[in-house]
Amino acid sequence: MADTQEYDIVILGAGSGGYAAALRAGQLGLKVALVEGDKVGGTCLHRGCIPTKALLHAADVADEARDGASIGVKTSFEGIDMEALNSYKDGVVARMYKGLTGLVASRNVETVEGWGRLTGPNTVQVGDRVLTGKNIILATGSYSKSIPGLAIEGRVITSEQALRMTEVPESVVVLGGGVIGSEFASAWKSMGADVTIIEGLPNLLPNEDAAVSKALERAFRKRKINFKTKTMFDRVEQNDNGVKVYTQDGKSYDASYLLVAIGRGPATSNLGYEEQGIPMDRGFITTNERLHTGVANIYAVGDIVPGLQLAHRGFLQGIFVAEEIAGLSPKAIDENLIPRVTFTNPEVSSVGLNQSAAEEKYGKENVEVTEFNLAGNGKSQMLRTAGFVKLVREKDGPIVGFHAIGARMGEQVGEGQLMVAWEAFPEDFDDLIHAHPTQNEAVGEAVLALAGKPLHTHN
Repeated sequence: MADTQEYDIVILGAGSGGYAAALRAGQLGLKVALVEGDKVGGTCLHRGCIPTKALLHAADVADEARDGASIGVKTSFEGIDMEALNSYKDGVVARMYKGLTGLVASRNVETVEGWGRLTGPNTVQVGDRVLTGKNIILATGSYSKSIPGLAIEGRVITSEQALRMTEVPESVVVLGGGVIGSEFASAWKSMGADVTIIEGLPNLLPNEDAAVSKALERAFRKRKINFKTKTMFDRVEQNDNGVKVYTQDGKSYDASYLLVAIGRGPATSNLGYEEQGIPMDRGFITTNERLHTGVANIYAVGDIVPGLQLAHRGFLQGIFVAEEIAGLSPKAIDENLIPRVTFTNPEVSSVGLNQSAAEEKYGKENVEVTEFNLAGNGKSQMLRTAGFVKLVREKDGPIVGFHAIGARMGEQVGEGQLMVAWEAFPEDFDDLIHAHPTQNEAVGEAVLALAGKPLHTHN
């Protein structure tokens, strides 16, 4: 006989969206069950954001060691100790995991270990236990997608296998030039691998502003990262020593591995969603702006909801739904205000509308754009980085888009988010100053240029 328990909220999935909902709900005094078959923290903490960025930090250190002599520091790059690197990476994850589990426990959230399944409009079954929730939050995350018929096995891998590698591959073909593919290509190149990206669309990072995508491509060419855009994958052959990747234009590429990085799919299959009438579209759960599914008191958050598949988006949605259930009536989330960062070398960050989207929305004649080149920024000269900060404005109106590429530009997106979210005018910055010499100063220079009074740039 199944053991039945009742909660204010039962959350299916303890990734960024699920655990954020649990933490906020617990803070608000609600009784919460957080169901997870793997580990609290989900893909982001264990197989995504955190371990990947640890590898990218190691890649940055490798680049700095390689270039040290050029600025008078006697360093050299002798290679990667993968055992030590994996120990560092896993240590970061372990410390984050320990802190997170302690935090969840401190909010009186019950973590239920096991794979859960939605069995009714207010029930989730986990093994022999039936958890009854006045509200249910679906937060089951995503998985690495592949092309139909392309098996992930042997030397054909996804990001999850890539993060467990015990060697730096001699060479890799990366299928997909989006965020995941570009980040791994950047890291592996820094560590000494020969890398070729295959991308079907016209540009790398195709969702970014066209000027940013082109700048990243220039940087990758300079770093000798090979890429083929407008190129469609055909098939792959592999043996014990490597792979041969064929493209539809009749060309082939030999490498040690093929990394499949074509995006992530929603983890919604065989979880009882369709049986309970949850609305679905190509595996994603469709919701209204309040993240309600339209079925009973069931909500959905994170990668299973159509839109940007970002950990911080899921985190924000989790907080929103917890507050919604608690009756706080939070402001609906504007997805246009969610910041985006790609941790390549150079880094890419953005928030709001790109130039093309702004021109489509307001009309080309009603959009103003400015770019501040990092060549005019002292800190960028020290860091020897190229790039720019680009601002998009409705003519005589607020700033609607922030886009940047260059070293440490991911750290500048916070100010960009505030500009766009607060509908700031360039004139709103007249009595503000950005510290000198910093990368952040480049943001201030872009604002000055947009206000018609550029200083460290030519008119």
